[in-house]
This record gives sequence, structure tokens and C-alpha cells, in this order.
Amino acid sequence: MGVQERRERERLETRDKILDAARELFINEGYEGVSMRKVARKIEYSPTAIYGHFADKEDLFLQLCHSDFQRLAQSFTRLAQVRDPVERLRKIGQAYAEFALSNPNHYRMMFMTAHPQIPDATEKKMGKGNPEEDAYAFLRQIVAEALEVDAFREDLTDADLIAQTLWAGTHGVVALQIAKSRDHWVPWRSIKKRVDLMVDGLLRGLLRKAG
Repeated sequence: MGVQERRERERLETRDKILDAARELFINEGYEGVSMRKVARKIEYSPTAIYGHFADKEDLFLQLCHSDFQRLAQSFTRLAQVRDPVERLRKIGQAYAEFALSNPNHYRMMFMTAHPQIPDATEKKMGKGNPEEDAYAFLRQIVAEALEVDAFREDLTDADLIAQTLWAGTHGVVALQIAKSRDHWVPWRSIKKRVDLMVDGLLRGLLRKAG
């Protein structure tokens, strides 16, 4: 490995270390409670070193969000080959849960931590609306495809309403697992069974009856 390649690898490793530390702080202390100095202190770097990677706290937060949401969207790309949109919806629910449970800190940051308002222009630069980078856009696109083939009940015509309902149900299962799975007063059943039951139950309630 050449000097230039080694330096680039070290730069990326440092950047990831900063992002991991910032993610934990944002989860525990909220956006307003975090400063660049706190991030630097957590990983025993100087603030100057942090500013060498991110312009300010807002830039750090936005890049962290972009990185995590892009990672989620990329976990869905393999599902594009599933031809039946309803089966794709089932698979996306399972993939979403797998991502959340494999990356609980990422998930807490993305969906269980309050975020500051992000300008529309900035969100667009981060890939909002692009199914390849925006997991919600990917989900909505599949719902729209299912609507085109009359898969849903006649009274259901709003792709956003259906997508958000499917998302909310799956989120509830995984968020409860992440937040409360160590509480032994509940006789928890298999998380996989709970996810599958939620996804299947929602789809059965939303889909047009066969025959």
C-alpha cells in the first residue's frame, strides 16, 4: 500500500470514529446538547482535528444522517429483483427490521432521536426522493407499483398513507425491541416472529381480498 492510499485509509477511519462518537452523543444528549468540543473530548482528539473533517456541528449532523440513511437505502437495493410488489413489501419490512436490529445505535439516531429542521434544498442534496438513496422513496415506489396492479383494497388509494402505515407498524416492533428487550418482566417472543406477524398482519388488512 502506497503512502497516499494509507493516508486516505487513515482519514476515512478517523472520520468514521468521529461519526460513531457523534452518533452516541446525539442519542444521549440531543442535538442541542452536543458540541464539536464534546465530540473531540469523547475520542480524545483536539477540536481542530474534528474541524478538519466537518465544517461545524450542523455539517457533522447532516453528514451523519446522510451516511446512515444511505446505508439503510442500500440494504434494500437487492430487493429490486423481486418482481411481485406485494412480496417486495414483505421483504422490505424484514430487511428494515434486520437493519435496525443489526445497527441499533444507527437506528436510535435515525428514528428515535429528535432532529433539527433540515432545509429542503439540503435534504434534496442528501438524496431525498431518490429511491436509490432514500429508503422512504423506495418504499413508496413499491406501494405505488402495488396500487397500479390493484393489490390494495378499493378504498386505499393514497400511496403515502399506505407506506407510512407499513413503516409505522414495523418501526413499532423494532423500536420496542431496541428500547425494552432487556426488561425481563415481559415474556418476549422471538423478534423474527414478531416482525413477520406485524408485516403479514398489516398486509392482510390492507390488501384486496382474493376471489
